Amino acid sequence: MTQSHPVKAALWMMGAVVSFTSMAVAGREASHELDTFELMTYRSLIGIVIVLVISSLAGTHRQIRVNRMRLHFVRNAFHFAGQNLWFYALTVATLPQVFAFEFSVPLWISLTAPFFLAEKLTRARLAAAVVGFVGILLVARPDMAGLNLGIIAAAVAAIGFTGSGLATKLLTRTESTTSILFWLTIMQAGFGIVCAGYDLDIALPSVSTLPWVVLIGIAGLLAHFCITSALQIAPAIIVFPMDFVRLPLAATIGIMIYAEPLEWIVFAGAAVILGANFVNILAEQKSRKPARG
Repeated sequence: MTQSHPVKAALWMMGAVVSFTSMAVAGREASHELDTFELMTYRSLIGIVIVLVISSLAGTHRQIRVNRMRLHFVRNAFHFAGQNLWFYALTVATLPQVFAFEFSVPLWISLTAPFFLAEKLTRARLAAAVVGFVGILLVARPDMAGLNLGIIAAAVAAIGFTGSGLATKLLTRTESTTSILFWLTIMQAGFGIVCAGYDLDIALPSVSTLPWVVLIGIAGLLAHFCITSALQIAPAIIVFPMDFVRLPLAATIGIMIYAEPLEWIVFAGAAVILGANFVNILAEQKSRKPARG
């Protein structure tokens, strides 16, 4: 059985946190000029170049294999749908709301991992997921009065990310990070070109928007590299709750850059979420210690 390293996984997830937050800001800025399909197309095309260059320099390009293509397709179809909805939600909802709904992914992972990944659903993990979800509701407060398409898109995007996360964990058991990222960029570039070009009109980014598009491509790929690396050394239902730290960071950026409103309940929800995540990590570390006797 592969040994779990939750602390190392947490460090990888911190890289994912910074990358996803950067991509959210860049996505919101670029959305004034490009639609979500176009954003995904350019992000993937930039990603292809990055993967090929880095894998060639590192000598890992030989790890790219034509294996488990059906699972690669399923993983990237789920992610493409979720990511497009996520980009759309960024334009009509606040950053904390979008991230909060995305953080429901660990709850779905906790409930489905025992069926798809054969991971144990312990009481501590289930309790942490439930408590974390309560914190998410405190932050997002998706009452009917504030319900809009952005909130709905963010909620459905979480389902896409759950399917992508489960498939990624399955792929890490046999496939290298380079191979996973290569097929991620190739397939999603194809999806993007088809969806963005169905009307034979794909907009090109302007000089002012191009830096944001490049940032989306770099940050998106780096985030997936960090998550894949984390999933290789820790169970999925331990890795994904670590992403919760994005919430207070997003709230701060929303206030400073976009003048988004923030109330004390946002910090209360973030504290509940982070507390649940901390308890989850402690429980995982405790389970690794040999019993005394």
